[in-house]
Parts: sequence; C-alpha cells; structure tokens
Amino acid sequence: MLKALRVKYGWTLADVSRLTGFTTSTLSKMENGKTSLTFEKLVRLSAGLHVDIFALFGEMDGRPENYANGRRSIMRGGEGKAIETKNSFNLYPACDLLEKSMIPVVAELRAHRPDELGDLVRHPGEEYAYVLEGEVDLHTSLYMPVHLRAGDSIYFDSGMGHAYLAAYAGRCRVLSVCTAAGKQRAEGASNVPCLTATAAHPR
Repeated sequence: MLKALRVKYGWTLADVSRLTGFTTSTLSKMENGKTSLTFEKLVRLSAGLHVDIFALFGEMDGRPENYANGRRSIMRGGEGKAIETKNSFNLYPACDLLEKSMIPVVAELRAHRPDELGDLVRHPGEEYAYVLEGEVDLHTSLYMPVHLRAGDSIYFDSGMGHAYLAAYAGRCRVLSVCTAAGKQRAEGASNVPCLTATAAHPR
C-alpha cells in the first residue's frame, strides 16, 4: 500500500523520506516486506503522508462518499486488521471507518523485560488503556512504572514516552484507545500522528 500511495501521488522514495523522516533504505524495506510495521512506524507514515492510518492496510483513501453522522462499525470477536511484531500482536477493530476521532487497538503483549522494548513510543494526543487479561506494567518517561491488573485502566498524555510490558505468566491483553490522526488534521494540528499504543509482554 505504501508503494501504491507513492505511485498514486507521484512520490519518489526520497519524497516520502522527506515527508516522514524515514531513510530511503528503510522505506524500501517497508515496501518489500523486509521490516515490521510497528505502531509507531504506522503513525509516522500516516502523519507524514497525511493519509488515514487504515489507508496503509488496504485500498481506502479519504472519507467514504456516503459518510454521514450516525455511522457505525460492528466487528465480531477476532475481526479487524492485524499487525504482528516481536513484542505484540495488535488487532485494529473498526478498521472499515476512516477519519475517526479515536483509534482502538487490542494488543496481546509478548515482551518480558524492559530491554526487549527499545525506545518508548510517543505520539500526539491522549490515550486510554484498559487491561482485558493478565497483568501489565506501563513504563513511561516521566513516572515510575505502574502495575495494572485485569479491570484496571489508565488515561494519559501519549506525547509522554510509554510502553506496555506483560507482568503475568499467562495471556496479557490491553485495549488501547488513542485520539486519531484524522481528528488532529481536522483541528489543524501541525503534527498529525496517533493510533494506538504499542505493547509488550508475558513472563
């Protein structure tokens, strides 16, 4: 889809590099499936190219012609667009709606230790996380890690570096909801990113 967008708008890899901050070699790897598309990478692509994040999942571009107030999206258990990384399995429900005010993601965490995470994730806006299963440690750049159990939740500024770690031997899942890139564009924000948090997990 990244290549399709380049062709559609007549962009070279160098053009996309200037827009997103990724090197041309990294972009080439993305187009050829040689590097994983993490949440943070998707956010940067969405923001830099000024496209809805779900345009990177399939052939969707712009607001649907039949857009109207009162729209809805119903997805059954396990449905949605999935992205898998070494640290998490991320399922994006409501992926059939573009220009949403918030983006939900269900993350099944896999990272065991902080050193498995790499850099903390940052993106404009706010984020709400609710622990569905297991126990989770939320690491941030400004606070000591907070321990959350199933049923616990937290709301925070997502511009603060953050990452989730599994703190339980069994399955650990988090529902994360972020303010969306499309909403920020509509409000005239200079930086357009946001999606949902990346995650990590079980011990």
